[in-house]
Amino acid sequence: MKRLLLLVCFAITLHAEERDPTKGIIFCAYNVRNYIGNDQSAPAEHRAKPKSEKEIEALISVIKEINPDILGVSEMGSPKMFDDFKARLEKAGLAYKDSEYLQAGDPDRHVALLSRFPIVERNSAKRVTFTLDGKELEMKRGILDATVQVTPAYRLRCVGVHLKSKLPTPEGEALIRRHEAAKLREHLDAILTAAPGTNLICYGDCNDTKNEPMFAEITGAKGTPAHMSDLWAKDSVGDRWTHYWKFADQYSRIDYLFVSTGLWPETLRDTATVYRSPNWYDASDHRPIYVTIVPVEKSR
Repeated sequence: MKRLLLLVCFAITLHAEERDPTKGIIFCAYNVRNYIGNDQSAPAEHRAKPKSEKEIEALISVIKEINPDILGVSEMGSPKMFDDFKARLEKAGLAYKDSEYLQAGDPDRHVALLSRFPIVERNSAKRVTFTLDGKELEMKRGILDATVQVTPAYRLRCVGVHLKSKLPTPEGEALIRRHEAAKLREHLDAILTAAPGTNLICYGDCNDTKNEPMFAEITGAKGTPAHMSDLWAKDSVGDRWTHYWKFADQYSRIDYLFVSTGLWPETLRDTATVYRSPNWYDASDHRPIYVTIVPVEKSR
């Protein structure tokens, strides 16, 4: 039993540079909860409580344990805080060669992507708008879209979002999320109509459960080339929740990984994991989700 545990620990802590990418890479999505620092540049009404040093140490520890090759994050702060985040990861032995940072309408929370492999295309949408009750509204975090060259013969297109929070609005936060999800669906449709075989992973904090309209908007019609399949991740004891909302004392699955028809054959679905860690809540109110992808083209 001790030998088995040692082997498991070794597999988790093995540096990604030592992995053969063709044997599998780890893609991870994580809402890092207010990695905003004590940034005074944002208006006072928009400032959120920054993470403590203890919380940051727990966050970096959780990410190191997963050791992802590609990491998509939400609730990232200013470019200065993103630099701080990357520096702390590098100090922990997690050096990422490339990154995409999207600064959209939200003044202090952003989505970003870090990759051990080069990003060869950048198609992020900073300003995405829709009309609701005659009023033009904006997706506050936009749509991150970056294509990673994993091997000379294999590209992975990564589309990340952080949909409207559960904080009430006059228009209705659930309705706003549905419209944001519809705009995301338009973005995915444009990609998959032009190139149906694209190896595409869509990820992020969608702030809603799968029984809500948001889910159907993003996944699209089953059996069509543009359908996105939900990877139903679970933790080591079988729990699937990704978020704890303290105010409501509620656990729910609101963070997702969706894969295209083109990516489905290369995705090791059994590895789709919600990471269970004893200090998960020190790190964030969300738990990270990840999956292994074998970057060798296969037929469905």
